[in-house]
Amino acid sequence: MPRLSEVIAALENLWPPERAESWDAVGTVVGDPEQEVTRVLFAVDPVQEIVDEAVKLGAGLLVTHHPLYLRGTTTVAASTFKGRVVHTLIKNDIALHVAHTNADTADPGVSDALAGALDLRVVRPLVPDPSDPEGRRGLGRVCELDHPLTVREFAARAAERLPATAQGIRAAGDPEALVRTVAVSGGSGDSLFDHVRAAGVDAFLTADLRHHPASEFIADRAHGAHPPLALLDAAHWATEWPWCELAATQLDEISDRRGWGLRVHVSRTVTDPWTAHAASNTTSSSMGAPN
Repeated sequence: MPRLSEVIAALENLWPPERAESWDAVGTVVGDPEQEVTRVLFAVDPVQEIVDEAVKLGAGLLVTHHPLYLRGTTTVAASTFKGRVVHTLIKNDIALHVAHTNADTADPGVSDALAGALDLRVVRPLVPDPSDPEGRRGLGRVCELDHPLTVREFAARAAERLPATAQGIRAAGDPEALVRTVAVSGGSGDSLFDHVRAAGVDAFLTADLRHHPASEFIADRAHGAHPPLALLDAAHWATEWPWCELAATQLDEISDRRGWGLRVHVSRTVTDPWTAHAASNTTSSSMGAPN
């Protein structure tokens, strides 16, 4: 059985912490480097529900995409939500390791996993990492479909192939426009609009799109010199969960190669915060007061 330090070294070879954004908080949060590890659980969020799952599973290591402490703290008291997570981890000898923006830009990374879930062929990074001479690392991915789909059909594909959430998939733009090329970015993506414009794609699938940036982007594309471009907005958790399966497969391969015999698991617990969705009455033609 490997020690935690050996497993962490393998993970940091996949997702070097120095490639994380300066504001990010990646790496090992909890754990004794000398403890032995037999089971590993991958998840998006280091929330209590996931930690309880790791306890039940008997995992010695929990790897999450999102940090537990993205900003500084002065307490890990068990009376706080995050402090309770830390107490549960330590009491049960479970280490916590985070790979966030260093996994976003990896090759393969979060957006490669998202593209794979949608059956898209990756062409190049949306925002290339200038430190990568091969041009494979970077944020987001520019992709091609195996055959053209309408925006409506592509949204239906995303709804079918990404993990189910209350939000589902929202689309902006002409539902009947054809999509041949797509930019994808796991997690919040409206900061990438300039790169999406420059990529010349037909659609952009990401998460957490806000009203004003999305509205202005669609209006600009509809009335500008460039062809219209559709936006597809999925749940943040759903766009990043496919990475857990990719990462688990990568660690499985390392374990087999080194004879570690690790048992690697992926949590299928939905930790998207939204739990219900009430669809609007799309047959209504006005916003007038009821009779």
